[in-house]
Amino acid sequence: MLKIRVIVVDRTRSPFLKQGESFYLDRLRRYARLEWVEVKPAKIRKGGTADKVLALEGTSISKRLLPRDYIIALDRAGKSYDSEGFAGRIQKLSITQGRLTFVVGGPLGLSTELLNGANEILSLSRFTLTHEMSRLLFLEQLYRAFTIINNEKYHK
Repeated sequence: MLKIRVIVVDRTRSPFLKQGESFYLDRLRRYARLEWVEVKPAKIRKGGTADKVLALEGTSISKRLLPRDYIIALDRAGKSYDSEGFAGRIQKLSITQGRLTFVVGGPLGLSTELLNGANEILSLSRFTLTHEMSRLLFLEQLYRAFTIINNEKYHK
């Protein structure tokens, strides 16, 4: 069974989004051994810069990455897929990689260093999404990908 880790910055505060995350996390466990990892966000201090916040969060994320992880960072400037294309990519990676690690940044996104160190960068949309909303959309698309791979009805 494929191993998937999803590393996210901060916890989800919005109850309806948290409920949606739980819904899809439960469903995804049928297809993969899934681990959800939350890292503490960096505090935005007066006089601090976005780069400093991103660097601190990047360090926290990097500590949770393992050498054999295939890292896919989520960023709106990444590669876009349609649902079938994303399913095909997941299916191919499930054959060639031991574990997929998806990284979702906080309100400011991900550091340049983290993006440069990723094996791939994935875009959910060219729209700007809240980091909490993007997690739910990502989980739904990941679930949809597995239903496509398994020729199940959900994606139709």
